[in-house]
Order: sequence, then structure tokens, then C-alpha cells
Amino acid sequence: MRTPIIAGNWKLHNTRDQAIALSTGIKSQTSDVTDVEIVVAPVFTALNAVADALRGSSIKVAAQNCYPQAQGAFTGEVSPQLVEDIGCNYVIIGHSERRQLFGEDDAFINRKVHALAETGLGTILCIGETLAERESGQMFNVLRRQVCEGLKGLGIESMVRVVIAYEPVWAIGTGKTASDQQAQESHAFIRSLLDELYGAQVAGATRILYGGSVKPDNVDGLMAQPDVDGALVGGASLKPADFVRIIKFQKV
Repeated sequence: MRTPIIAGNWKLHNTRDQAIALSTGIKSQTSDVTDVEIVVAPVFTALNAVADALRGSSIKVAAQNCYPQAQGAFTGEVSPQLVEDIGCNYVIIGHSERRQLFGEDDAFINRKVHALAETGLGTILCIGETLAERESGQMFNVLRRQVCEGLKGLGIESMVRVVIAYEPVWAIGTGKTASDQQAQESHAFIRSLLDELYGAQVAGATRILYGGSVKPDNVDGLMAQPDVDGALVGGASLKPADFVRIIKFQKV
């Protein structure tokens, strides 16, 4: 059985004190949750404080990005080893905003995958097509490229710490959400790619999250799909009541 993950990507929001308040609020309202892995991803400047505030709880902490070098002359960058040192458990890489706004390509994201594999950190690898790519019939080609190139050269033993997050770009921050059937179709295809690359055992064990305007009113249907193993939540993760409801999704 794949333990569901509900992860909140806070993006460029919240001061240190606001991040502490949000994380402790989530902690207090989810102490009874034992069957879902909860992850929060604050900004870099709040990571240490949030990790300290959540110490002793089951909630995991993720960095929103990293640079694929342990150290060196890379002004302004943060390595996987540094975020691991302050208590992070995961790093999100390949988010569509990193791809579109900062020009990160599959080869660069693959370097991050390998850098993370050298640590004890988990990887949340984001993939997803644009609306134009979906409407032109390129969706499956795009997903195949992003999965195969993103994981290129990664050994089977490292896949135990990899989570895939499918985020259709057209649904991120737009209020539009893939239908339950669209999400399942894409997730099933991604799992088939993992089967091709690593075999049925790894494909069956790898968790694939859905991201893209996940809200309390659509999470139940998404989580009912057999290949949807959780959610990477954006805006709703900044609202404690909404995020807690998503964490406590109803199994239908």
C-alpha cells in the first residue's frame, strides 16, 4: 500500500513568524492523522524555524528548490546538504514555475535528481504539460520526456526516495483542475513509464501526487482515483482550515 502524501507548497509567501504560526496551527489540527504523510514547503528563510517548530511531530519539511552542487562558488544558491542539515526531509524540483520562469530544463533538473540521491533527502519531481501541449496532442510525449530525462541514469535503489508530482501547468493557480478522469489517465500513464524504466515493483511503490488548484471541494474525487497517491497543494495550503480538510480527505 502506498501511504498518501499531502504536501503544501507555500511558494513565495510568509515571513518567519507567519510560517511558524501556520505550521504549528497545522500540527495542532492534524495530531490525529496517522495514515497520511504531511509535508510543508516554506521559503528558504523560514525553513530552519519551521523545522524546529515541527520537531517531534510527524509533519515533514521540504525545500522548494536546490542547486545540484554540495558547495562551491555559486553565489545565492543552496545545496541539498545545507537543507538536509537544518532538518528538511524533501526537496521539490522541476516545478513548472522553475521551468517556465527560470529556464530550468530537463538536463538541469536531472542534475538535481542525482545530487539529491547522494543525500538522505526525498525528491518530489514535478512534471506536467501546458494547455497548448495538451490540446495539440503532445501531452503524453511531454510527460514521457520529463519522466525519462528527469530520472535519466538514476539507479533503481534510489527510486525509493522519489515522489512524482503531476501538475498540469494549465491548472496551477488558475482555479481550473483536471477532472478526476483526466488526473487518473495521466497518473496511470506515468506509472506505466516507471514500469518501463524500473519494473512493476518500483512502479507500484512510487507515489504519484496530483497538483493544480487542489481544494477541499475537489480533493475527495481526486484521491478516489487508483493511481492518485496524494496532492501537491499551492494556494489552499496557505489557509489552515482548507489545508487540514485536504489532509483529512474523505475516502469515497
